[in-house]
Amino acid sequence: MGQKPSLVGGACIIAGVCVGAGMLGLPSAGAGAWTIWSILAITLTMVVMTVSGWMLLESYQGYPLRVSFDTVTRELLGEKVNALNNITVYFVGGILLYAYITSAGLIIDGMTGIGSHWASVLFTLGFSGLVWHSTRAVDRISVVLVIAMGLSFVFGISGLSLNIKPTLLFDTLSEHASYAPYALAMLPVALTSFGYHHSVSSMRAYYGEERRARYAILGGTAIALLFYLIWLVSVFGNLPRSEFGPVVAQGGNVDVLLKALASVIESEAVSNALNLFSMAAILSSFIGVGLGVFDYLADLFKFDNSPKGRAKSWGVTFLPPLLLSLLFPFGFLMAIGYAGAVATLWTCIIPALLAWKVRAGKSEQGGKGDGFRAPGGLPMIVGVLLFGVLTALFHLLNMAGLLPVYTG
Repeated sequence: MGQKPSLVGGACIIAGVCVGAGMLGLPSAGAGAWTIWSILAITLTMVVMTVSGWMLLESYQGYPLRVSFDTVTRELLGEKVNALNNITVYFVGGILLYAYITSAGLIIDGMTGIGSHWASVLFTLGFSGLVWHSTRAVDRISVVLVIAMGLSFVFGISGLSLNIKPTLLFDTLSEHASYAPYALAMLPVALTSFGYHHSVSSMRAYYGEERRARYAILGGTAIALLFYLIWLVSVFGNLPRSEFGPVVAQGGNVDVLLKALASVIESEAVSNALNLFSMAAILSSFIGVGLGVFDYLADLFKFDNSPKGRAKSWGVTFLPPLLLSLLFPFGFLMAIGYAGAVATLWTCIIPALLAWKVRAGKSEQGGKGDGFRAPGGLPMIVGVLLFGVLTALFHLLNMAGLLPVYTG
């Protein structure tokens, strides 16, 4: 009898999908809300995103183990909803690539002085070449990057955590400060940091059942939440709230945040470790997202796997975000926010609609609702749906200047 797959292993896979360069935007996004309200916003997002993943699991029941999100959405919600879902998947992938290219260019420019545009071009051509070459090349470099991220994160965070100042962490020196109103604008960035839903089908196939996959998803989102809270507390405990004004004013760009942190960190080694972690996180996410979009577009446009076919896939994957990065460098935080707002469709809205459709179908057939079922009943479905709609709305209101923006 074969050994059952480890729950810890599955949880680590989900955590690995969640944790990436998106977390670099959390401190700037949470600067207005600061420590307590940022923790509440991220924890609420984690709970909702975990339940929405469970709703996907519930809707996959009755289908083959390797069924895709695409197939289930098409069969239960129709071609039009599925087409909209596919468009949003491409948009989110493209906007994330744009954010990573822009940030990498700025960081490399700060290190070398060659200019952010040239740095973005060289970064894209160099590392997207790995995706064009083969999935195996991506696999090998990803292992190196994960090790670099892990070591630099532990070293950098240990250096920051030893110098946490409670007066900064809880902003006790500020009088009449307001925090709660700023938490709403943080939700789209927090949502982007829990985007694992395309891996739910893989988890179900890995365990061969829904119930064990449920615990792996919960474990993965819990690990990701722990990472984010440690990161936020370490940054907020070292960098005064007032210092985030210039960072937010420059679009929450990662290079500006790193410079601000470097100005308050006494150890150059800790500062260098955080720079290495940030660059490894951006590169790892760039390659991972790039491979996903590359395979998706190759399938959509029916490009073959020959060098010429892969070159076409490479072109439609990487050139549009590179051109946008060169022409319209919006800023890291805005790009991640846009990604979060659009991703609400396939991380919250569609999972809730799928669960509702499946339960309605069982009721019509007189079924007893056997098998795995996400908790909370109809109120939870409505809650997840509303969370998705409101998160997208908050980003639009933020862009229109109708939500309070922290300026220092």
